[in-house]
Amino acid sequence: MSNHIKKCFLLYLVMQNSSFLLAQNAADAPQAKPTLTLGQTWDKALEYSKEININHLEVRVSKEEIAESRRERFPEIAVKGNYEYATNIPVYEKGLFNKPTQHEVIHLLYKLGADYYLNLYNGNKLNLKIDKNKAAYEVAQIQKNLTVSEIKLQAAVYYLDLQRSIIFKDLMVKDIANQEKQLAEINDLHKHGTVLKSDVLRIELKLSNQKMMLVSIENDIIIANQKLNILIGLPDEQLITPSDQIAPELNELKSYEEYLEIAEKNAYDYHISEKKVEIKKIDLERTKANVRPKVGLYGEFNLANPQIFLYPYSPSNYTLGIFGVRASIPLSELYINKPKERIAKMNLEKEELEHHHVDDKMREHVFENYQRFKEALIRMDVNKKDIDQSAENARIVKQNYFNQSALITDLLDADIQLLESQFKYASSKIQAQIQYYQLQNVLGTL
Repeated sequence: MSNHIKKCFLLYLVMQNSSFLLAQNAADAPQAKPTLTLGQTWDKALEYSKEININHLEVRVSKEEIAESRRERFPEIAVKGNYEYATNIPVYEKGLFNKPTQHEVIHLLYKLGADYYLNLYNGNKLNLKIDKNKAAYEVAQIQKNLTVSEIKLQAAVYYLDLQRSIIFKDLMVKDIANQEKQLAEINDLHKHGTVLKSDVLRIELKLSNQKMMLVSIENDIIIANQKLNILIGLPDEQLITPSDQIAPELNELKSYEEYLEIAEKNAYDYHISEKKVEIKKIDLERTKANVRPKVGLYGEFNLANPQIFLYPYSPSNYTLGIFGVRASIPLSELYINKPKERIAKMNLEKEELEHHHVDDKMREHVFENYQRFKEALIRMDVNKKDIDQSAENARIVKQNYFNQSALITDLLDADIQLLESQFKYASSKIQAQIQYYQLQNVLGTL
């Protein structure tokens, strides 16, 4: 029995150790980095953005203000009542300083009633108020769309910055592997006395610098990753891999006139400014309405006791209904309203000038971003050709070096030039894509 127990105990220890090792290996295994498309990045950024949520609330508030102003068309209805106690009336028949005679009255009084007022015309102020709230609602919607566009642009910049650093890392890793292979070849030549020790040292120094640069690029990846994580609501340390292929040359390049036409239809700042002018026009009309007459229906119904409406009075319940039309003309506004109207006109003129300024800025931004996007596409093509030329130059110099017809400095310069051309091409592709999104943001189509 004791041997059986010992065997079971040993089996249990083996199982426990195996489970521990499996768990430890699972914990030590590298975690796969989730891939993320730019579209998914935008969705997460918009969902997480507090600015977007604030804009959503502003739109809802503006919509409710329209509903509130429309309800002002309904009649004003009020219910009222009072219950009172009246004392006797002293009558001073022999003078104020002599004892009065007490005149008996009905002591308990009550009155219940309801009244209403229906506005028929108030200088068109109510319609103007509704129009102003509608314009404010449209401004809130455009502002929300503007915020969405800016958030998407910021997310695209962070996403592409991360992608650029990852591309740089891949290029650097490949170049370090090539340089290590080349160092091994030069070491073999040095052992056979074909090259100098200084050639080996220079290659080793260059390799050391590149490894240090790789560390810097890896830090750039971590920093860009954290910026993107903050924007889309992921943990700071979460590493992600951008999965979109960058091909800015596939984006259609239109003419400046076509882009300007698109901007006039969609640019957010332009249309916000346009709506602000509309609001100032409404404010001017509302100010002018201050001098117009007011007309409305009104009515009142009362149940009261005692009856003191007609003589002789009676301690009885009675009802009374009154209905009619009420009209008034605010004569004082004819002179009080003049300064208000002048101020409203000046505010409108100021807003119109601001709108023209926004129009100028819009055309300026469209033209600038259009030109920069064209420039980025040209730079990308030039850098792509530079890679082919640099690669061919590096191949020729390397062949000449190993044939003892080129110096180590020539070899190092050719390798550096090739790596720089690869970096420039990758950077120009990313920059062209960013410039495209900046243009779309200005046009209001991002």
